[in-house]
Amino acid sequence: MTSQPPVPGGPTDGPAPQDPQAARWRAERREAAAAHAAALAARQHAESTRARAMIAEFLEAARARGVAPVALHVRSYDGRSRYRTPLAGWYLRRDETVGVDTAGEFYVLTAPSSLVSRLRGVHPTPQDPPLVIGAGGKDGESIDMRDALARVLSGEV
Repeated sequence: MTSQPPVPGGPTDGPAPQDPQAARWRAERREAAAAHAAALAARQHAESTRARAMIAEFLEAARARGVAPVALHVRSYDGRSRYRTPLAGWYLRRDETVGVDTAGEFYVLTAPSSLVSRLRGVHPTPQDPPLVIGAGGKDGESIDMRDALARVLSGEV
């Protein structure tokens, strides 16, 4: 029987745990993971800042053009139920699952089905806006924030 070389990422990848090299290797991996997480957080913050600027421009244009806000509702995950919210604003997708309120806050307008939500309504929490709504979803389900806002201004949504 011949010995197989270790598979990268496998259980024997890297030095043995008793080895001082192992501690250094683990520390380097932790540092690399932390650096990767910090870079991701910085990129997401920069994207949200750009998206917030787009939303602020949209609010000015909507007010100037007289595009009236509507009452925003939350849809259940299965799409069968619709719940009241205290929000007024504009839907950014035709399926009414994301929206912007009159204060410029971005919301994902979905929630689990619930009798309590049906009776009391839902109070959605604002989220950091993305530059691409629905990124990572199925083909045709994502749209650039700028395009979504332009569609609202043109009356397409």
